[in-house]
Amino acid sequence: MSVAPTTATATNKAQNPAIVKKDADYQKSKHIRYPFWFGGSASCCAAAVTHPLDLVKVRLQTAPKDAPKRMLGMFIHVIKENGVPGLYKGLSASLLRQITYSTTRFGVYEKLKDGFTTPEHAPSMATLVGMACTSGFLGGLAGNPADVLNVRMQHDAALPPAERRNYRNAIDGLIRMSREEGLASLFRGVGANSARAVLMTASQLASYDGFKRSLLANTPLEDNLTTHFTASFLAGFVATTICSPVDVIKTRVMSAKETKGLGHLLADIYRHEGITWMFRGWVPSFMRLGPHTIATFLFLEEHKKYYRKWNSL
Repeated sequence: MSVAPTTATATNKAQNPAIVKKDADYQKSKHIRYPFWFGGSASCCAAAVTHPLDLVKVRLQTAPKDAPKRMLGMFIHVIKENGVPGLYKGLSASLLRQITYSTTRFGVYEKLKDGFTTPEHAPSMATLVGMACTSGFLGGLAGNPADVLNVRMQHDAALPPAERRNYRNAIDGLIRMSREEGLASLFRGVGANSARAVLMTASQLASYDGFKRSLLANTPLEDNLTTHFTASFLAGFVATTICSPVDVIKTRVMSAKETKGLGHLLADIYRHEGITWMFRGWVPSFMRLGPHTIATFLFLEEHKKYYRKWNSL
């Protein structure tokens, strides 16, 4: 009695070569162990492409009242004040951040996912979110020093000349911060940054895996560039919306000249800007995070593709 359904299932699959191929590709990909550093490498490639958008986002989030309030206006303002190279201010810190933050969060996430994946069972969405939160928290801790530098170097040119820190590069910034402000300065804003990293990783990595899995299971799409682009675009939209309030707080804390408690800071922001502060800079955040998320996952999938090809997997 049990032979007929099995035979029928096999016949149905034989009549749908696309299903057979997708199943085979999925089963193969689940068992491959990729290098720990792939996520950091892919994120560095993406950061090199999207850094000007990140810089404009930071400038908008920390801009005084008389500064441009829209993305295009801030782009023009930065170019007028500092030239085109001004759009790449702080690039070394941005790359250092990806080497520490993204390598940790992607690497830990993939290791945890490998540990929870068996030939018969893939992790549930809730499990993926839990693993992403854990890896995001660790990534936030690892990347905090570079994140402080990244915000400061991007914001520096917007300050009056007498108040600028003028770090030459990321290494010079780390040394000067440690010497002038103490080692504790490297972990300024670590609470907000770790919270953002948890939300970012959960909403970005877990949602990408979820969207990709749904697209492969419920549409004719295969595991190719179209699927990767669609899943990463949707993940970027989710991540931007969820992380926007924490992102604004993190930027204000890291760029501030004086130390304020989180409650005091939130009260000041709300008093001056109302509830809209939560999504200040959302458009440039999405314009930066959307392309960055897309580029990161496309680069990551290409890393994996060539790794499989190189190792004949």
